[in-house]
Amino acid sequence: MKKAFTLLELLIVIVILGVLATLIIGNFITSLQKGRDARRKADLEQIQKALEMYYEDNNLYPTAAPTPGFVFGSQFAVSGKVYMEKVPNDPLNGKNYEYDYDATNNGFKLYACLENNQQILPYTTALSPSGGLTCSTTCYAQDGKTKIACFWGISSTNVSP
Repeated sequence: MKKAFTLLELLIVIVILGVLATLIIGNFITSLQKGRDARRKADLEQIQKALEMYYEDNNLYPTAAPTPGFVFGSQFAVSGKVYMEKVPNDPLNGKNYEYDYDATNNGFKLYACLENNQQILPYTTALSPSGGLTCSTTCYAQDGKTKIACFWGISSTNVSP
């Protein structure tokens, strides 16, 4: 008599493997989102440092982006001085960072949209960048209950994001 697996046993194994694959893929996608969000935050910090160097030389920040010398995805250089070899852009195609110049305080604000909605941001209300940056992801304020737009902001020291 030959011993073999029955059709029912094979189906049960296939279902178990399918469930495990679904769980692994879900964690993998979340990890990718967290990685891109970490890159966004690091990019904004690098741009902030380049803008601070620009300020040291010119005693003001660029008034708008893109301006000559400040275009996301290209070199940030003015009068032959390179402040940033390549100004980073959002890791996903079709999305951008937003640069807002604050003429009142001679400062700037940089914004990015985050993907991972598991983040708890240090804001109690949704940020409202002045440009066309819209985020489809909803995150939560520090209370863990209040839903807010998932913006990440960074600014010059004389302006709050």
